[in-house]
Amino acid sequence: MTPGSSSRTSSLRDRVRPASVEELANIPWLHTLNPAERRRAEAAVVVGDAESGDLVCRIGRAPTYWFGVVEGLLKMSNDNADGTSMTYSGLPPGGWFGEGTALKREPYRYNIQALRRSVVAGLPIDDFHWLLDHSIGFNRFVMNQLNERLGQFIAAREADRLNNPDARVARNLAALFNPVLFPGVGELLRITQQELAYLIGLSRQRVNEALRTLQAQGAIQVEYGGLRVLDLAALREGAVGGRGAA
Repeated sequence: MTPGSSSRTSSLRDRVRPASVEELANIPWLHTLNPAERRRAEAAVVVGDAESGDLVCRIGRAPTYWFGVVEGLLKMSNDNADGTSMTYSGLPPGGWFGEGTALKREPYRYNIQALRRSVVAGLPIDDFHWLLDHSIGFNRFVMNQLNERLGQFIAAREADRLNNPDARVARNLAALFNPVLFPGVGELLRITQQELAYLIGLSRQRVNEALRTLQAQGAIQVEYGGLRVLDLAALREGAVGGRGAA
């Protein structure tokens, strides 16, 4: 796993350990494997405790693992030549990412960074390819991931073009509640308004206003330490006030 900031006393690589029974139980694709495949995969999976700011993947580095989020919150982003940063996606619990890069064994074209203390799982890339060669269930899972992620990025592109901030917040929340890509989230997403603002590219104050609007529309419920989705379809449409905004 890629080290984080050099100012830290230890890197993410130094914090790698075997996955616990509870952590393995929260890895969705393990359930698609037959017993022999699952035994091999469970023996290969490792987890690392990422601190806030740690880089799990770094632009230009060759992939050595296929990664997933067990706990916490990561972001996928890229740094532009002018010093600005573009965030592609938030990565909440249950999400596995980088399968396209792992398939092609090409260097990463994005950074993956922890926004808070997180537990990250990794399947070594050679075991990833072994499962692709031997498991129909695993192939279906990866195919569904790629298809769902394509739809997610198309929706993200559309959301970025919206002039209505409420609709942008709604669409970005819908992406974080995606049950295929992030099955560990369920109906309650543990996220702060500052983290959400960071992912969307709006101020925390503007995100707070949008959340109040979405709650008034019955799409979400703001709870202590997180957000509960009440109407995912409305969020995907940009909620009532966001429909048709452009």
